[in-house]
Amino acid sequence: MTKADLLEAWGEHLRSGRRRSPHTVRAYLAAANRLLGETGIEEWADVAALDGAALRRQLALRRAEGLVNTSAARELSALKGFIGFARGRAGGDGAPPRLRGPRLKKGLPRPITPDEAVNVAEFVAGDATEPWIGARDRAVLLLMYGAGLRIAEALSLTGGDLPLGEVLTVTGKGGKQRVVPLIPLVREAVAEYAAGCPWPLAKGEVLFRGTKGGPLGQGMVQKAVARARIVLGLPATATPHALRHSFATHLLGAGADLRSLQELLGHASLGSTQIYTKVDAATLLDTYRKAHPRGK
Repeated sequence: MTKADLLEAWGEHLRSGRRRSPHTVRAYLAAANRLLGETGIEEWADVAALDGAALRRQLALRRAEGLVNTSAARELSALKGFIGFARGRAGGDGAPPRLRGPRLKKGLPRPITPDEAVNVAEFVAGDATEPWIGARDRAVLLLMYGAGLRIAEALSLTGGDLPLGEVLTVTGKGGKQRVVPLIPLVREAVAEYAAGCPWPLAKGEVLFRGTKGGPLGQGMVQKAVARARIVLGLPATATPHALRHSFATHLLGAGADLRSLQELLGHASLGSTQIYTKVDAATLLDTYRKAHPRGK
């Protein structure tokens, strides 16, 4: 068996068995490749024999290359998963080594205001080289702000989802499905794009297309938002994903309960959703300080 054989099996497990995103698969494969390269291992039994001490040595090497805490935690998660998978292939129980990762300070998402969210969508529509491209980018951004979709979820929609109704079934992380309501503004934006798109939007093909007809990449959406951010004078935190954060924060501020918000966002645990209570409190405090005569 070769290193390539190990990586091929690991990648297939991540893609088909765990249904990980392409980005996650690439990152996890890269981590496994580095580990195999450092150790010279080419057999499942040898990978399975790696323990916490071996992981600490590997992370120390990566730290020497300048790896920060967040990246180290991600690397550790990838390597523990790889070794656990190897233990299963070698006839063991599949349990990964026990090693705690670096402690991470959980930052708060940075939402933008409702007007800013709509302004970003309207700007990218007017800034595009062709009307149908502007309508496309506006529709994607409004799906993120108006329905709380992740960018990958919006770009995974197909022609079979048309025409959009009052609700949409979305497949999120881990293949988990959820139903999200769609306000008229979002439905109309998607319908406008579909009507102007020069490519056939068949049932089994992606809905949002690039300029040459292929699937629209996340990078194109991110670049469009980056241009809008500069022109509109928004902070660097005003990314496409900030639209999803804003969706959650604004709903919570309007009285939505955490359980409903958890379902709308597709969070596996309520703990992931509870961070938005801190966001809302932070936003309220910032508003108070700016508005109160003694707030500064």
